[in-house]
Amino acid sequence: MRWKQLSYLLLLAIPAAFVLHWLHAGPVANFVAAGLGIVPLAALMGRATESLADRLGPRLGGLLNATFGNAVELILALVALSRGLTAVVKASVTGSILGNILLVLGTSVLVGGLRHRRQTFDRVAAGLQSNLLVLAAIALAVPSALFHLLGPGREVRLSFEVSVVLLVTYVLSLVFSLVTHAEERTPGARPRPAAHVAWGPWASAAVLGVTTVFVALLSEVLVGAIEAAREQGLLAAWGMSEIFVGVVLVAVVGNAAEHATAVTAAWRNELDLSLEIAVGSSLQIALLVTPVLVLASPLVAPAPMDLHFTSPEVLGVIAAVVVVALVAADGESHWMEGTLLLAVYVILALAFYNVPAVAP
Repeated sequence: MRWKQLSYLLLLAIPAAFVLHWLHAGPVANFVAAGLGIVPLAALMGRATESLADRLGPRLGGLLNATFGNAVELILALVALSRGLTAVVKASVTGSILGNILLVLGTSVLVGGLRHRRQTFDRVAAGLQSNLLVLAAIALAVPSALFHLLGPGREVRLSFEVSVVLLVTYVLSLVFSLVTHAEERTPGARPRPAAHVAWGPWASAAVLGVTTVFVALLSEVLVGAIEAAREQGLLAAWGMSEIFVGVVLVAVVGNAAEHATAVTAAWRNELDLSLEIAVGSSLQIALLVTPVLVLASPLVAPAPMDLHFTSPEVLGVIAAVVVVALVAADGESHWMEGTLLLAVYVILALAFYNVPAVAP
């Protein structure tokens, strides 16, 4: 819990972000301050959601966790969509998936393995999660493949249809995890740390409402900083594309609080919890957040968002899913497997750094 207490010190970055934005301090200062401010807000949102889930019981609590588990990423993406930064949104989706299953899980396995030498986890639950990740990879690959094979014009309609399929699959996964197989660990009903102390329901609801408002405001500042950096040519000067910003920078900001929870759980030899957080969060991004963004884009964005991702993004997700499936196949891990996951993440991050600004 110490990391959470320390993260709350970052609440000081919230007024700093608004002051810097008002003073027109520049995109770099605005991005850093807004990003740092979002981290403790995400932690507070997570704790408020967990407290409400404790009050509602395992089934409704699991549904609440599944619904609000990636609220920060969804708010950030909706704000970016409203600004027309579709490439950044798609990249942040890719980055959330890759960051969780490679960076977060890799760090968790490495840290846990260094302390406990060899750790075990539920191979059946890990297998189900791997299968759902394969579905996510297919959902990204098929519209992109259709675009390259047949040209533009069909990917938008197909993306809407695929999004409906993903949402239906997500709902069925919740039915599986909360109703028919409630006794098993599954993506929709992730366990919570034993040391968790619940707040009262009214306090939790109030915290959830207030933090949601501030996350939305800081998202405006952060996305505005990205937009200003692009317009001022700073991204090009630093050799960065919008894809790299979304895949690495925005994704890390949106998932920072959850990252620390997964690593802490692995340190306590609770690798099942780390898997639920890392892989489960990736699945929520792929099966819930992404289709919601596609279906909502005609209402909030200048142009509809589709599921046509760049070739590096599609290949990166496929490679990550394959590596995670191999690591999760035997139900046990050691620190070297964590190192391998992190190595794959670094390789992909370097590749995205060299992706040109215009999607291929």
